[in-house]
Amino acid sequence: MIENDGSKLYIVTNMDAPNRKVVTVDASNPTPGNWKDFILEIKNVLSPSTGGGNIFANYMVDAISKVKQYDYEGNLVRDVDLPGVGTVGGFGAKKEEKTLYYSFTNYVSPGTIYKYDIESGTSELYNKPDIDFDPEEYQSQQIFFTSKDGTKIPMIITHKKGLELNGKNPTILYGYGGFNISLTPSFSIANAVWMEQGGIYAVPNLRGGGEYGKDWHDAGIKMKKQNVFDDFIAAAEYLIKENYTSSDYLAIRGGSNGGLLVGATMTQRPGLMKVALPAVGVMDMLRYHTFTAGAGWAYDYGTAEDSKEMFEYLYAYSPVHNIKEGVKYPATLVTTGDHDDRVVPAHSFKFAAGLQEKQAGTNPVLIRIETKAGHGAGKPTSMIIDEYADIFAFTFYNMGFKVLPKKID
Repeated sequence: MIENDGSKLYIVTNMDAPNRKVVTVDASNPTPGNWKDFILEIKNVLSPSTGGGNIFANYMVDAISKVKQYDYEGNLVRDVDLPGVGTVGGFGAKKEEKTLYYSFTNYVSPGTIYKYDIESGTSELYNKPDIDFDPEEYQSQQIFFTSKDGTKIPMIITHKKGLELNGKNPTILYGYGGFNISLTPSFSIANAVWMEQGGIYAVPNLRGGGEYGKDWHDAGIKMKKQNVFDDFIAAAEYLIKENYTSSDYLAIRGGSNGGLLVGATMTQRPGLMKVALPAVGVMDMLRYHTFTAGAGWAYDYGTAEDSKEMFEYLYAYSPVHNIKEGVKYPATLVTTGDHDDRVVPAHSFKFAAGLQEKQAGTNPVLIRIETKAGHGAGKPTSMIIDEYADIFAFTFYNMGFKVLPKKID
């Protein structure tokens, strides 16, 4: 239940509505048979909240937030005018409040808090972080590209304004594609540093995520997992075709399940990118379920013990098992933590060792093992800075770039 108006209850549910809907029912007999639809399920995932006698329907539309404001009778008050294209959170307040607060961010806008007048629908800036970054110098554009099987995939490409599309721009293509997790626009100091140096940061919303609900998630799991890798490869091919970058200036990056994504992509298409940056990745798909938290990932991956067909499918893309002799792999920096008890570092150890043994080209293969660190959460700022310094230096160096020093006034 998200709200009540006397005995009238407002309930958010995914029963027969995977993308969620809101129903109403009287508290005296709240069984599903008495539910009445209030906000119908649509193709976009719904996250409702309440405040000031209104219900706010926050939809994820192509991984971008859209908010509709309803009164308690189900009448649409307005489509909320947001500060820009990005991700919002909040829109909650007590029933008697006249104002509420919400957060807004995207790839060029640091997390900012706005004050919202519920009656008029106007927003005003409430709190903005003081950082040395000017969003006006950058642009973020959403495009759609076509994957191998014809599926349209959204991707947001962010970079400095006035960028020349000459195929020589250093680019990081970041992906995840799993576990119903949605990659929505958000600001990162590390990404800001990358873009200050002239880099492009591109994020496709791959199948396996939650951007379009349950069907989108299910299209990238178990024996459909190859769809995720195909989507990522198609994203890289789009960036190259449109002259944002080329294979000599492209890096692919992802962590955890995204590390698997990088490992599978670079072993399937080693010539597509110059640099590969798999972080805390799931690399041994035949044994992952036997280590620590691994058994809990079986819904997405399936296991080698499920069936002969599942074994063969996992074996066909498992990064550790698909490193081949005589192949020129991209410059690779594997990163992990020695105390990672979610994706045990053995995954990264085996993958790095296999690459070092079989690498046919001159591109370096290194592994960076952070001590007294785990899967990533809880790292002190100093440790994060050191790690990103190494990652960016490795990436720029292997692309043949010199990093420009930031001017300090």
